[in-house]
Amino acid sequence: MQARKIGAAAATAVALLAARDLIQKKHALLRNFPVLGHARYLLETIGPELRQYIVTSNEEERPFSRDQRTWIYASAKEQNNYFGFGTEVDVEHVQGHAYVKQRTFAGALPDLHDPQSPLPSAKVLGGPRGRAKAFRPASVVNISAMSFGSLSGAAITALNKGAAEAGTMHNTGEGGLSPYHRQGGDLVLQLGTAYFGCRNEDGTFNLDKLKDIVAGAPVKAIEIKLSQGAKPGLGGMLPGAKVTPEIAAIRGIPVGQDCASPSRHSAFGDVDSMLDFVELIAAETGLPVGIKSAVGDLGFWQELAALMERGDRGVDFVTVDGGEGGTGAAPRMFADSVSLPFRMGFSRVYGTFAELGLTDDLTFIGSGKLGLPENAAVAFALGADMINVAREAMLSIGCIQAQKCHTDKCPTGIATQNPWLARGLDPASKSTRAAVYLRTLRKGLTSSASSTFPRASPAE
Repeated sequence: MQARKIGAAAATAVALLAARDLIQKKHALLRNFPVLGHARYLLETIGPELRQYIVTSNEEERPFSRDQRTWIYASAKEQNNYFGFGTEVDVEHVQGHAYVKQRTFAGALPDLHDPQSPLPSAKVLGGPRGRAKAFRPASVVNISAMSFGSLSGAAITALNKGAAEAGTMHNTGEGGLSPYHRQGGDLVLQLGTAYFGCRNEDGTFNLDKLKDIVAGAPVKAIEIKLSQGAKPGLGGMLPGAKVTPEIAAIRGIPVGQDCASPSRHSAFGDVDSMLDFVELIAAETGLPVGIKSAVGDLGFWQELAALMERGDRGVDFVTVDGGEGGTGAAPRMFADSVSLPFRMGFSRVYGTFAELGLTDDLTFIGSGKLGLPENAAVAFALGADMINVAREAMLSIGCIQAQKCHTDKCPTGIATQNPWLARGLDPASKSTRAAVYLRTLRKGLTSSASSTFPRASPAE
């Protein structure tokens, strides 16, 4: 009897669904194939998961292949991150693959038993321009800009604690300095076009608020964001539904209203006035000040280098973001086709400064899928002094590349403000994984450098 009732109820539900499909006019597929047509939409919904775990090979997935993610996961968990039986990359035929040439008579491997695996920067950040608070970064690998708002408080907490454990710096992103950034890690404060946290009511820059923030937090440097690889030339948009009282207080914006970041800075409008802005902030805070940008029109970089050649003004560092970068939401065209990829863009920027003999006057930082040893090695070979990692750091704390960052439905609680999803991320354990990943990457760079990069002779 019970089975009959269940069967009757199921048949009735199917009949009602079929009737609805036949009557509706929005979907031709459902009108022509009632009930059965829903299978297509179901498969479309779970298609990314099917391809990720069943269809694609270990090297086919983008932006990070299964092998790349496996290396990061294993490194963060202190598991075996070696691979057996040779490479799965089609090195015989693939175009654009980077090959690192080993030396026949390499020196002795460095001592890799230090669990911290220190690898400080060769340059003093802010030293060439005599900044009052110039310093030598303790790590050439640091955490890139990811804002609270784009990422959950739990994720920011895990990353900042991980940065503190690994001795790296943590970039706040343009969303302002939140309580979650105050977990012990040194900070790079990013100023975006909306000047969140240090703005007036009309959205213009407020120097006094910036000085208050710097005075009350472990800020080591300030980065002015001109653009980013994922959406160069565009401002961000945080929907009003995500502008909670907490985010509103941190950013200095109204609660519950759409928050649009302008596409351009209001504090300056060209390279000349930008350098005045840089020098003003450096003089008032004593901190090294740099810029972050994707690479498009080289005229900007040529003008910047030409003005810096005079010696009276200049940035302390440039962060070059590759077009393959991006942790948040972006229009497809901008994510795929606007701005140069890292290797091409960075080479052109570095070459512009090299032509004028300025490469020793500032620190070059690279970002855009550089959190893998082979990509990082290429970045340093091209002239980078330091690298920033973003999505790789997210992977180390549990990201599964679900690519739902723009939906507020991140299943691992990282790129969401949904309290239920965010509660699944335990900052205490994930911070340790972030720290282990950062140290493992440094260790890998130290190990590879000893057998691939030439040693300086005693005379040098």
